[in-house]
This record gives sequence, C-alpha cells and structure tokens, in this order.
Amino acid sequence: MSKFVEDYEVFDLGEFELQSGAVIHGGKLAYKTFGELDADKSNAVVYPTWYSGFHWDNEWLIGDGMALDPAKYFIVIPNMLGNGLSSSPSNTPPPFDRARFPRVTFYDQVEAQHKLITEQWGIETLPLVTGWSMGAGQTYQWAVSYPDMVQRACPFCGSSKTSEHNFVFLEGVKAALTADAAFKQGWYDAPPVRGLRAAARVYAGWGFSQAFFWDQVYKRMGHSRRLGLDLAFPSLEDYLVWFWEGHFLDPRRDANDLLSMLWTWQYGDIGQTPGFDGDTVKALQSIKARLIALPAEKDLYFPPEDEQWASQHIPNGEVRVIPGVWGHFAGSGDSPVDLEYIDDVLKELLAS
Repeated sequence: MSKFVEDYEVFDLGEFELQSGAVIHGGKLAYKTFGELDADKSNAVVYPTWYSGFHWDNEWLIGDGMALDPAKYFIVIPNMLGNGLSSSPSNTPPPFDRARFPRVTFYDQVEAQHKLITEQWGIETLPLVTGWSMGAGQTYQWAVSYPDMVQRACPFCGSSKTSEHNFVFLEGVKAALTADAAFKQGWYDAPPVRGLRAAARVYAGWGFSQAFFWDQVYKRMGHSRRLGLDLAFPSLEDYLVWFWEGHFLDPRRDANDLLSMLWTWQYGDIGQTPGFDGDTVKALQSIKARLIALPAEKDLYFPPEDEQWASQHIPNGEVRVIPGVWGHFAGSGDSPVDLEYIDDVLKELLAS
C-alpha cells in the first residue's frame, strides 16, 4: 500500500539524461493540475515544489478569487525529482536506488518540467512561473532556460544562486542526519530516526527569525492555510517537537530523498545553465520575463541582499521585501499576513 494519497498524475520521462551525463532510467515526474487549459494554451502557470515539500504543500496559494484562481489559470504543480513522488532515491529500483541515486541540478528539474509541459499539453508560453524556496530556485531556472517562454516570474524566499553561507547552513543539516549510525551511508532498512530528529533541530534555528523567537510568535502563529490548522504551541519544546521533528519524521519523507534535494539546493546556480560557462551575471542578464523577487525581511539563509544583488542584473527585475518576523517561513503558507502579501503581488504581476 502506498504511503501517499494517489491524488496526482505521473508523466513518463523515459530514459532521462541529467546534466552530469548520468541517466534516470524509466524516469517519472509526478504532478497535479488545477483549472482548465484554454483552447489557445495561453493560461498555464508552473508552480514547483520546495525542499521536503509535496504538491499538496503548495495548494495554499491556489483558490477562488486568489491570483492563482483555477477559474482563470491552468496551474501545474510538478513535484521535484528527489521528493519521493517523482523519481527519487526511495522509489527507484536497484541498482540506482537509495545512496546510488544520481545527482540532480535545478537545470535538470526544469528540463523534466519543460518536457511535461510541452509534450503533455503542447504549451509554448507561460504567463507565470512562481515558487517558494527551492521552488524559487526553479523559477529563476525556468526564466533562464526558457526566456522566450516565461512572461512573468515571481520567486519568493529563494535565490538564483545558493550563497556560501546558505551552503554552510545545509552542511549542518546534512551532518546531523548522516551522523546517525542507523543511516548506514544511505543503505538503511529502517528510518534513521535520531538523525532525522537532529536534522529537524538544526533546521529549527534557521527557518524562522531571531525576532520570531524573541516575540514567542510560536505561541500564536494563527491559521496555517497550508496545514489547515490553527497553530499555537504552549512551549518552545512543544513547538520544536511538533512542528519541526514531526515534519522530518513524517513517514512520507525519506532521509535519502532529503539528501538528494539538499544536494540540488546546495549546488544551485543558474550560471551553470549550458551556454553560460558558470557566469551567473550573464545568466541573470538573459532573463526576459518581468520578474518580481520577494525575499523575506528576516530570512536567515535567503536574505534580501542576495536578491537585491541579482535584481540589478535582470533587465526587467524588481525586489519587494516581505515585511515581518517570520523569516524564511514567510513564504510557507503558514502566515496569514504574508500569504496575503504574496497573493497581492502575484495579482499585480499577472495584471501587468
């Protein structure tokens, strides 16, 4: 019996060659759609998933009267390669299973998604690509890989190139997870629970800002549209165990899958797109879409300064900073105020 609800479809990627030259044999891309594609195929929006997220974790930004309204747009949520639904360490048969699953770049992620968009529906233009965190990285990659296809882009709480500081943060998450003896270099038969709990504790210090903890916002987080729950935790420890350890211990999240996505994130750089020879600035300059980047004011690993640096090189680029103390999780769908801010910007962008 599958540990996933079968509320999605799967596109056959076939023998999918990666940027490294490795091949995912019998590759699969899981996706979910909302709304209907217009006769002229001009209303499609691509909205990729984020680190450890699945398509249902994106649905908070879709709804009647919202920017991503299924009555207006055909919204495609592709699950990242490595997330456990699309081809991943946890679902690939030997000999490329678990620790042998090949490395996947942001470029590879977008190539798989482009294959879906063009071959499944014959779509040639995208009014919008948007996404949070690693979804933002894929948004930048879409704008660079297919500049004539992407009309508008809105990456929120993410970057076009993973900074060295961000890389080091992820080294901490990786070290905590792999230090568990039960991890067995990726060849475990049962989840490395101690490592997953430790990784969650490391992550907990980064997802939200210092001010979030100073103000004890975890005691009154409000209604999370993503989780469909009112979030309020009586103590810091209760918050750490329920929100963070609970997330990493969800049986749908596999340790090797988390490490696969983490590698994609660490080595994210649109400058590595074929034709740019590692020149990130040149890649940014190639973007034709109107792009509004939405960093969060107190994001500890995707700070606004990074996007302000990138924006100066994008011909039609702009940066707006999401205010408040939620840090990176301003983009998660858990903060009602930040959700409204993101939705308002998307409405303005789509109306332009």
